[in-house]
Amino acid sequence: MTTLPDAQLFIDGKLCGAANGSTYDVISPWTGQPAGKAADAGAADVDAAIAAARRAFDDTDWATNHVLRLELVTKYRALFEANRARLSDLALHEAGAALGAVGRAHVDMALDGWDDYLRVFPALKYERDYGTRPAFGGEHHRFAVYEPVGVVAAITPWNVPLYVNIGKVVAALLAGCTVILKPAPNTPGMGAIFGELAAEAGFPAGVINVVFGSDPALAGEMLVHDPRVDLISFTGSTGVGKRIMEQGAQTLKRIFLELGGKSAKIVLEDAPDFAMEVASTMLVFHAGQGCAVQSRLLVPASRYEEAKAILGHAYGRFGDNWGDITNPAHIMGPVISKRQMERVMSYIELGKAEGATLIAGGKARPDKSPDGGGGGFFIEPTCFGDVTNDMRIAQEEIFGPVLVVIPFKDDADAIRIANDSSYGLSGGVSSGDVDRAMKVARAIRTGTMSVNGGMCIAGDIPFGGRKASGMGQEWGLEGIEEFLETKLIARRL
Repeated sequence: MTTLPDAQLFIDGKLCGAANGSTYDVISPWTGQPAGKAADAGAADVDAAIAAARRAFDDTDWATNHVLRLELVTKYRALFEANRARLSDLALHEAGAALGAVGRAHVDMALDGWDDYLRVFPALKYERDYGTRPAFGGEHHRFAVYEPVGVVAAITPWNVPLYVNIGKVVAALLAGCTVILKPAPNTPGMGAIFGELAAEAGFPAGVINVVFGSDPALAGEMLVHDPRVDLISFTGSTGVGKRIMEQGAQTLKRIFLELGGKSAKIVLEDAPDFAMEVASTMLVFHAGQGCAVQSRLLVPASRYEEAKAILGHAYGRFGDNWGDITNPAHIMGPVISKRQMERVMSYIELGKAEGATLIAGGKARPDKSPDGGGGGFFIEPTCFGDVTNDMRIAQEEIFGPVLVVIPFKDDADAIRIANDSSYGLSGGVSSGDVDRAMKVARAIRTGTMSVNGGMCIAGDIPFGGRKASGMGQEWGLEGIEEFLETKLIARRL
């Protein structure tokens, strides 16, 4: 197995270890063994990063020098392109991405999103003229100016780390903010590279800082509590998001949250290729570790047995074509950690106890470990039938390769079931009648919706959730605007 380079912190323009010299092992999901080492940041390191970001925002022209920002962010992008092979290694060995997934969501889609940010950036407006209005015996000219929020803490997850890091860091930089990136403990290298390449690109000291450590909460809680941090942008679980909102209220921070999901795909009985629509919902890409995955498949009760048979055949054909670290055609590898494996397996056992029927999978597969040691965190692609929407496996985010299949009576019932969820992040509907599909799509309370396979997630369009799936928008022009404040100025003529 590959040994990854040591992951270093980046504080005030300098690569460094933790102030106390501590490190921790980065565990490969494929083997359960160390794949590298990372600096283990403590409170002193986090405090130094906050101070550096505050100083860079308050005492330099970073916030107002639009030309410099665009020049450096463009140069930064070119350096990431030159390090594409290293990014792929990090996705493979830190996040456990199979090679077929590395070339899609993990690296290619992430870098494409960066390009989209650069394409939409020229449309960003810094002022809006509201014209004049008579009042108090005079004429008044009113206009708004849009200014960067200030110091941004970007707290990111382990599932698609490069994609989420780019979504937050690049948008904040283009808006004129300074940034402290706090990646997940499992994937520090995909954060550390932001520091390394920032130094190479020549960013002013303090504009970008990167801190991480073995304690999943220490740095994040310091960032949320510290009044020098103006905005928290967090992607992760709904439970942690609620805690961030609660703690951030103490300093009245701006909070942007992209949280969990339990998205539904609705296949109506008139879908042009019913079998393909059902089979393509198999939850196997990156072992189902995505917030916007469609983990509830809703099919007509009149075709429910047919749908279960289709899925049984599809999973059977998929077979053992997953979990090979050397196979570029594989899109599914292990889950991220032993803890996550145990969590997913507990949901599989729960599904059985709730009375659902296993259509496929349901077992841990340590034999997939490429070193022969059996220590990897592998779970079979799993599908449950005979599921009702009130079961916990239908209501709670599992974040693993577990699909549930639920019958509905008619369109209204499908809409009801899809909306009967605390989440509202994504979803899909398939029908041979476009008007019918659009009517269903408009009725689903979710942030993004795909109609007949429409691509609803891309770097040039906004992405965000409703209800327990979060608040705010990432990507697109709206994703940059999240990091701006509005100031209204009125001048008496």
